[in-house]
Amino acid sequence: MSAAPSSPQRLRLIKLIHVARRELGMEDEVFRLMLTNMRGLGGATSCAVLSVADLSRVVDELKRRGFEVRAAGKSTRPLAGDAQSRKIRSLWLALHDLGAVRDASEAALGQFVLAMTQVSALQWLSAAQASRVIEHLKQWQQRVENALRLQREGS
Repeated sequence: MSAAPSSPQRLRLIKLIHVARRELGMEDEVFRLMLTNMRGLGGATSCAVLSVADLSRVVDELKRRGFEVRAAGKSTRPLAGDAQSRKIRSLWLALHDLGAVRDASEAALGQFVLAMTQVSALQWLSAAQASRVIEHLKQWQQRVENALRLQREGS
């Protein structure tokens, strides 16, 4: 069997299975035996060869054995709602739509802002820092749009 292609959903399920194994105290041999004995998995002994649907079935089996899925810890910090923060967020999402940003999440935006300003949240940016981030994002967006336009004209 060859490895199934990776997708965000597939990777999320594999991580969830590993968390379930750890929380249930399931040793590797026991887990592989469980996989081997599950119907419809073709005797697979590893998550690496399973499809998304099969991985979901494995998660369901682990739930049947006592695993409880908990929601990931959410940040309790409210989103910054001032005009500059909304503009930064809007530009970030526009760059995501253009394909220049892989992760549109608030956490990813926070990491970008931290790298630029050494400030970890939009709420804590000074007006000058926020303006600098906005200008940087606008210039980045312009470069991406120009490159896409040139690419379309060249085709």
